[in-house]
Amino acid sequence: MVIIATKWRFFIRRFAEIRIYIVSILSMKICITGGAGMIGSTLIRKLTALGHNISVIDNLWRGDLDNLKGVVGFSDENFYNIDLSKTESLKEVGEIFSDCDCVIHLADIVAGIGFVFSNQYEIFRINNLINTNLFNACATAGVKKILYAGTACSFPKTMQMSLDSVLREEDLFPSYPESAYGWSKLMGTLELEYLKDKTGCEVTTLMLHNVYGPFCDIDPTRSQVIPSVIRKILELPENGQLVVWGSGNQGRAFLHVSDVADAFVAALQRDNLPLVIQIGPDYCTSIKELAYTLNENVIDKQISIVFDTTKPEGDIGRCADYSLAKEVLEWSPKVNFIDGLKETTAYIEAKLGQIA
Repeated sequence: MVIIATKWRFFIRRFAEIRIYIVSILSMKICITGGAGMIGSTLIRKLTALGHNISVIDNLWRGDLDNLKGVVGFSDENFYNIDLSKTESLKEVGEIFSDCDCVIHLADIVAGIGFVFSNQYEIFRINNLINTNLFNACATAGVKKILYAGTACSFPKTMQMSLDSVLREEDLFPSYPESAYGWSKLMGTLELEYLKDKTGCEVTTLMLHNVYGPFCDIDPTRSQVIPSVIRKILELPENGQLVVWGSGNQGRAFLHVSDVADAFVAALQRDNLPLVIQIGPDYCTSIKELAYTLNENVIDKQISIVFDTTKPEGDIGRCADYSLAKEVLEWSPKVNFIDGLKETTAYIEAKLGQIA
């Protein structure tokens, strides 16, 4: 009996593997909102390589059409410059969704910590408009599957008070995010669950930790911590002074954009997923460690580093227990942190060269 049971488990596993392979080679029609941004443009490269037919909705607030240049298998005819926060856009969005197999919803208002805490109301208002308009269009068009980019910022701030804080999906409620951004993204997760109850649409939120990598936003007014610090170092003269916001003792679980794209591809290939899956590494890197790592291992420049404690630093620290992602998506982070920083630095250096 043990031998028979073992054989059955083997055949079940092989069937699941074959099914995932078949799904990956079948061409699907997928619309990606925010597709001209860092995550979207990286994901599109992976999906077109698998033969999928991709359309993009992006109002280019942070996205950049240059990010989509040269992507084999993607046509400019499938790009739509639409502001999803505008209700009058719903008819056109519904038409785009009408023959989509899946919508991957990445579009939102997000930026660095200074921008987030200076624009709380607008971020909350606009992100909620984007989400509810988008989900309504999905329901009207009969979209069968929605993958939504959530954020670790939606977890309770009381659970993000240490570099050793480990977050799990069941920790999401009772909710108490620190920022309006975290609240707005959490509202999207809740609305999706109600949408699933009403329509039967398959929905999953991938709760992302701090994403970095090529195609990042390097605008000093909006960029997040890794591109911000990299740009500052690159633009400093020798013996210059790098000013980092906060004490430097705060930290984040940094996640390379390629690993994020892999998680979405894995979620696309599977059905009946949990409503929420956390995507991030199981260790937290302090901002102080980030700054010194960049200076000592990535950008060779004689500078001094100081920390400005008058500036906001947000949650103290967090990392991910990604065991659920490992179980249901067979996902784990792959990109080495220093290698990822080197790749990101090379991208930013090239972008600065274009600006100059």
